[in-house]
Amino acid sequence: MSPLLIAFIATALAFDFLNGFHDSANIVATMISSRAMSPRQALLLSATAHFVAPFLFGVAVATTIGHEVVQPYANTMPVVLAALLAAIIWNLITWFFGIPSSSSHALVGGLVGAATMGYGVDAIQPHGLIKVITALLLSPPIGLLGGYIFMKLVLLLARGASPRINQFFKRAQTFTALALALSHGTNDAQKTMGIITMGLVGAGVLMQFHVPLWVIAACAGAISLGTASGGWRIIRTLGGKFYKIRPVHGFTAQVTSAAVILGAALLGGPVSTTHVVSSAILGVGSAERLNKVRWKVAGNIITAWVLTIPASGLLATLLYLVVRYIVV
Repeated sequence: MSPLLIAFIATALAFDFLNGFHDSANIVATMISSRAMSPRQALLLSATAHFVAPFLFGVAVATTIGHEVVQPYANTMPVVLAALLAAIIWNLITWFFGIPSSSSHALVGGLVGAATMGYGVDAIQPHGLIKVITALLLSPPIGLLGGYIFMKLVLLLARGASPRINQFFKRAQTFTALALALSHGTNDAQKTMGIITMGLVGAGVLMQFHVPLWVIAACAGAISLGTASGGWRIIRTLGGKFYKIRPVHGFTAQVTSAAVILGAALLGGPVSTTHVVSSAILGVGSAERLNKVRWKVAGNIITAWVLTIPASGLLATLLYLVVRYIVV
């Protein structure tokens, strides 16, 4: 491998690490806030599940990201590297301000921006882009509605129960958090796998798009280490700024989120874990009463969601010019 390709793989794994660091809040915030687990236990459980997940559920999402968004002729090192750098910068900006934004949106926006700058709009595959955007747009309302309905069902089934039922919801979060971490590792680690495989194909190391085992292992390890590090700024936002999280909220939000994310991963749809978990938390809270949720905080997050793709796309167009100059 050339030094440039090695630098590219290192950048991709750095993005994967930051993805885990940035998105660890999605997995552990509710169980930490509801005191179902200590922060160290929650992060260790989540990190372990993130490493195992890609080996269990296949690489359908990696194929979507790496093979179905950008035309093969635009699959060049400057395009992919500019997309990665744009996503990393956007993740760091939103982490600094404690805003749960989407690594998936940032990566897709970066790919579209860099490929368009380098090769024009024809470099984008409409079918693949529609598939990605559909998954990203539909998953939050599904998470919101699913959280609302499931919380209503749980409240109906648990009516008249003694306060001891909170112990059940606390203990059950061990299993629901494990399911959520597995679904997140399955979906998000694959995005970096797809990007690295794109670079390997573009550099001529691989003759066709096929995710090697060492890429799966490296990406699983990077996102696992990032998750273990924990993004505490965002954990505080998801775990307490919407409303006071109790064990029942953590349980229902995790079940809903895991179902949506894992279902999308098995279908090859790259969804945003941040969007799904945030929406599920909002749905769960509003099922009790609408004024329970601090909607101003939710509004700030929605603004970040809307800005992510255009912002990362713009960053990528500028970075493409710089990267192309350095590489070429």
